[in-house]
Amino acid sequence: MCCNSFDKSAVYGELSAKRVNLENGFEWNTARGGVWERSQKLLRENARSGGEDDAEAFGGRIILHCDCNCFFASVEMVTHPEYRKVPMAVCGSQADRHGIVLAKNELAKKAGVSTGEVIWQAKLKCPSLVIAPPHYVLYEQYSREITRIYYDYTDLIEPFGIDESWLDVTGSTRLFGGGIRMADDIRRRVREETGVTVSVGVSFNKTFAKLGSDYKKPDATTVITRSNYKELLYPLPVGDMMYIGRRTVPKLRRLGIHTIGDMARADADEIARQFGKTGADLVKACRGLEDSPVSPFAPAAKSYGNGMTFLRDLCGYEDYFAAAAYLAEKACARMRADGARCGVVEVCVRDTALNVITRRKKLPYPVSSTRAVEEAARELLEQNWDLSRPARSVRVCCADISPAPQGEQCKFFYSPAEKQLLRDSRYDAAVDKLRSRFGRDVVTRGSVIKAALIR
Repeated sequence: MCCNSFDKSAVYGELSAKRVNLENGFEWNTARGGVWERSQKLLRENARSGGEDDAEAFGGRIILHCDCNCFFASVEMVTHPEYRKVPMAVCGSQADRHGIVLAKNELAKKAGVSTGEVIWQAKLKCPSLVIAPPHYVLYEQYSREITRIYYDYTDLIEPFGIDESWLDVTGSTRLFGGGIRMADDIRRRVREETGVTVSVGVSFNKTFAKLGSDYKKPDATTVITRSNYKELLYPLPVGDMMYIGRRTVPKLRRLGIHTIGDMARADADEIARQFGKTGADLVKACRGLEDSPVSPFAPAAKSYGNGMTFLRDLCGYEDYFAAAAYLAEKACARMRADGARCGVVEVCVRDTALNVITRRKKLPYPVSSTRAVEEAARELLEQNWDLSRPARSVRVCCADISPAPQGEQCKFFYSPAEKQLLRDSRYDAAVDKLRSRFGRDVVTRGSVIKAALIR
């Protein structure tokens, strides 16, 4: 793989500019770049002079959060160097009605292009925007290569999507130096070995490490210690905190909470009354008290769902039932692969005006059968939706998850329903085996092909 240099001067120059939230009219004006330069320079000088060591600065734990900058766009620029000189964005297929911006390079970002907006809106902001289709297999290859570099420093790695990971390097300092040195070394190696740039946050917990990697981009290390976190983070908008979404921000502002510092100083009991346990946890995190471990093992799934915007609007029994069959198959295949069963089936329908309804049904007993989930989804659609009314997308979700039994007591006599479940399990096992060996498209429902809902 080749390594290409990135022009960072224009991006770094923007860091000291004021940040404006146009939606709420709230203006955050601070010398952000100056604060960063001053605090990081002091930390690096202290580290070089043998002063305050990592254990003292971070209070026992050293957590890195590594975030690949504009990951999809960066990979495309490595494989297509010509994209570096023009504003470009990786976008979903307009023909498949997935035409939104998935990632953009720095030139497109400077032109105002935002991740998640539809292509025509992005083109209005930047008429010269170059559109590149996504190559997910390639992104997964790069992600694995970058993760391999992380494993050279620690085995305590928790992925957070395809392009982000937390690393607990507390036990690695005697081998590789302090957290700052490891962060800089990881950035250099990822850049040289893959051509992708990474921003790294170094801190004493996962939340602040994540804020650190977001603080300065691209290709930067930001160190947040117990002595500087209030100076760096408390002026930031409260919406920069993890798990505070766009709908929550206006509610917090009505309570007089505009910044992370405001949240840290808020009454935790009052926030808990307004937002439940999650609100109390957010106050705790803003105060620097979040202490969750970096977990290399993914927690057990609480649900298995698949939703899709199809090639055209759904309308009529055949369309809706074909969609339910296709989505139930995908969800159940993942559920069976994890050795799980579900006790609840949920269906979500989004109409052409983007209005959404969600309905769920409790099953008489836990199942992993595609047929059982599909029938429950069909029943929910028939009872709760006018099937002659067009819909843009549908989602089928399996919830109330429990582990599948390792073995079952054999019987001399089975009821008709039990016999049907045995036939279903043999059918599902055969289809799963075929698809794992030859790919998903080796077996496709005739109703899905007939409805022409997918490519």
